[in-house]
Amino acid sequence: MRLQFETVDVFTSEQFSGNPLAVVLNAEGLSGAQMQAIAGEFNLSETTFVLPPQDPAHTAQVRIFTPNGELPFAGHPNVGTAFVLARLGQSYGQSITGDRVVFEEKAGLVPVELIKDGGAVTGARLTSPQLLSVTEEITPDIVAAACSLGTGDIETANHRPCIASCGTGFIIAELKSRTALAAAGPRADVFGDHIAGYSTSKILLYVQTGEDRIDIRARMFAPLNKIPEDPATGSANVALIGLLARLRPEIDLTLSKTILQGFEMRRPSLLFASADKRGSEFISTSIGGHCVAMMSGTIELK
Repeated sequence: MRLQFETVDVFTSEQFSGNPLAVVLNAEGLSGAQMQAIAGEFNLSETTFVLPPQDPAHTAQVRIFTPNGELPFAGHPNVGTAFVLARLGQSYGQSITGDRVVFEEKAGLVPVELIKDGGAVTGARLTSPQLLSVTEEITPDIVAAACSLGTGDIETANHRPCIASCGTGFIIAELKSRTALAAAGPRADVFGDHIAGYSTSKILLYVQTGEDRIDIRARMFAPLNKIPEDPATGSANVALIGLLARLRPEIDLTLSKTILQGFEMRRPSLLFASADKRGSEFISTSIGGHCVAMMSGTIELK
């Protein structure tokens, strides 16, 4: 069985930056175990597998795997997969035209708007399949210990560390300074002893910077998912923008932020996040950015 794949750098306009993604274009007939093995072979933070849609009104069914498990939804895999398919112009014989694709995923339908420069596709912007949910709080000392920080580095004036999700859950914690963000690092032992018992073991740290053209700097650690650090995490940052909008007092609000992630890994990534609420109710949360094509090839599956 010969599989076609492409790789793309997501949330960047420059090669060798952003978050790499592998897209397997003809995954029909693969088992979940085979997809997992292929994702482990690529050993990227995520690999996507494109399948025919169950509903022909949609573009494709997309399954997303990390090196050690499947995800119901993720950000950069959707942005990158939309970019790849739109550039190809078709999937399983179905033409892809216009400015929008819709993916079927375990978390629900994911609409993705294509970003174009003239007629060329340069990126994509997704709307999360689920509206923001915020569940349990995590004590600051546990988050600090897991990320090699002191409890005093955690900012709790706006919110305590909490689990937030727009389809995939993350522990989200605000830090007091860029210095603390730069010093952070995952401690796998603390993750295993104290974070593993929560509904998610992935931590997004962020600091509000007010820099020119950059509103937020962020880092995401998930050592229990074999991802010590991720260069760009769309699903985490779309939950973050939802959380920030939830904390604002306005009844009607469109909140947009530019987020820099991956800087400490020398894989700088720019994510454009936004949230809309009307009458204090969320309408949508979205995340997007640019992409760069990198490699294409085949896998001979025996």
